[in-house]
Amino acid sequence: MPTLPSGSARSADQELHRQRVMAESFGADPERYDRTRPRYPQAMVARIVTASPGPDLLDVGCGTGIAARQFRAAGCRVLGVDVDERMVQQARYGGVEVEVAAFEAWDPVGRTFDAVAAGQSWHWVDPVGGASKAAQVLRPGGRLAVFWNAGQPPPGLAAAFSAVYRRVLPDASLLHRALPGPDGYSTLLAGAADGIRRSGAFGDPQQWRFDREQSYTRDEWLDQVPTFGGHSTLPPASLARLLAGLGAAVDALGGAFSMRYTTVVITAARTDRPVAVRRVQSS
Repeated sequence: MPTLPSGSARSADQELHRQRVMAESFGADPERYDRTRPRYPQAMVARIVTASPGPDLLDVGCGTGIAARQFRAAGCRVLGVDVDERMVQQARYGGVEVEVAAFEAWDPVGRTFDAVAAGQSWHWVDPVGGASKAAQVLRPGGRLAVFWNAGQPPPGLAAAFSAVYRRVLPDASLLHRALPGPDGYSTLLAGAADGIRRSGAFGDPQQWRFDREQSYTRDEWLDQVPTFGGHSTLPPASLARLLAGLGAAVDALGGAFSMRYTTVVITAARTDRPVAVRRVQSS
């Protein structure tokens, strides 16, 4: 199992936890988010469960409960925590127990867990403060696992999508990277691993990778696009032009395509050393 290189480089990607407007944009349409967002590989869920010392799991930034339901189906007792009441309501509708709070400020009230997981959300958490808080609530030997779905369309379609974004949203650089592919997540992965190391509470982080493909029709893809970060904050006319351009690009390939997904995981086990929680000031 490969380990990650150390480093403390800073970039816009590593400061995403400060971009609250984008972080809180996902709750604009929680039902759409829950319906359209890709699930996580069952092999990943099983590996995290197997590598954890018990079934009690805390899902950080659980959103609408997509990962939480998968872990629950695998036999875990799951508690979620999320800052967005709109997403939380959708998760509760699906039967997930969730508490509303930013993870760094959340009060566990003495509760501890065998695993702390974060699907598609750890970049909204301070990397060092989050790792320290995870260590505080993990039992010795408990596992922190943070993961992302990285999607990569066929090369020709990826280029066509990028051209549409540049044409419709020439000044929205973050939106241009709505589908960065696995390599585009390298900064987030390095930042997560660096935060885990700097917390001083975990063994050396490892990277796991799971590959799969998923087919989309034109309409299925356009249904998901508004759930990407920041897209719900676009003016309606701009979003309509964006969807029209993306739809035309899919139509040019026959109205459907196969997306290659790579789910990348950064994970480490908590050591037996005492844990000092790093206090993070809200911004």
